[in-house]
Amino acid sequence: MDVETVSRRSWGAVFVALFVALLVSFGGAQAAFAQWGTTPLPSIGAPAPEFELPDQSGQVRRLADFRGKWVVLYFYPRDFTAGCTIEARRFQQDLPKFQALGAEIVGVSADSVDSHRRFCLAEGLQFLLLSDPQGTVSRAYGSWMGDMALRNTFLIDPDGILRAIYPIVNPYRHSAEVLAQLQELTKKG
Repeated sequence: MDVETVSRRSWGAVFVALFVALLVSFGGAQAAFAQWGTTPLPSIGAPAPEFELPDQSGQVRRLADFRGKWVVLYFYPRDFTAGCTIEARRFQQDLPKFQALGAEIVGVSADSVDSHRRFCLAEGLQFLLLSDPQGTVSRAYGSWMGDMALRNTFLIDPDGILRAIYPIVNPYRHSAEVLAQLQELTKKG
């Protein structure tokens, strides 16, 4: 990479950081990104939108299947892309810690069941990836942009209530952020 490319990327990162800081200081990122995608984000404290999608093995999964457990429902753009692979690896690395807190990790993208199967095999993923090619569930969670899911995450409690929404995530540290919040929530409850 040349100096100009590095400089442009650095300024881009600075701009994004300043933009997010401004949003947070004026009412929080959640409020600012209430409609980041093509539909509004659901509300914290409300029942999580129900879903029914096939996983990487073709088995249909429903939100109701997870009653009694915490669910980390994360939406991501595409299998095998750099950011999505890093995010999935981090969730896999922290999976035993999530499981110790009674939580399941569930990823959702527009990729096919076959693509998810190959992605899980290639990356050694031991959690569910759901196929949402039409974006039906992604839209219900305010996480759809054109032909792919946005990188949003939802923390759903054992009763199916949304407890946290992450509309802007950094794939490198996102798993640790969600884990820290889940640890706090399970201490209280």
